[in-house]
Amino acid sequence: MKKLALSLLLLVAAISSVSAQKYAMVDMDYILRNIPSYEMANEQLNQLSQRWQREVEAIGTEAQNLYQNFLSDKVFLTDEQIKKRESEVVAKEKEATDLRYKYFGPDGELYKKRLSLLKPIQDEVYEAIKQVAQQRGYQTIFDRASSSNIIYSSPSIDVSNEVLTRLGYSNK
Repeated sequence: MKKLALSLLLLVAAISSVSAQKYAMVDMDYILRNIPSYEMANEQLNQLSQRWQREVEAIGTEAQNLYQNFLSDKVFLTDEQIKKRESEVVAKEKEATDLRYKYFGPDGELYKKRLSLLKPIQDEVYEAIKQVAQQRGYQTIFDRASSSNIIYSSPSIDVSNEVLTRLGYSNK
């Protein structure tokens, strides 16, 4: 009986402590869309990515052309010429692969550029969210844009516009 009473008491205490926590929601996509420097940085990254993609594709096309020319000329070539042309094709394909990795790999140029352009903005947004949380006494602020588990949240707990105001931007 004592164990049951103690268990119930602990359960009530746990529930009351959970319900006492204050939480809020933000929509990071909405916040970032309303920051002009973030949009400009994204546009710059898109243009850079497209330029690099064209460069990689051009080298890939050169490799394809070398291979097609090799196939059409193969019957007329000596064994030594065949080996030389095969190595040229392989070298050009490797060049395209290396360039793709250099630009788009895990630590590639695009990743580094994205980090240098977007991270300062994201850090600034994080600090603004942190300040809003501390000022209003929130223990947790969820991002509803990235959480597929949130089915519904009341607009009254969304502090996205407050974060934008703290960053010096008005909501659109």
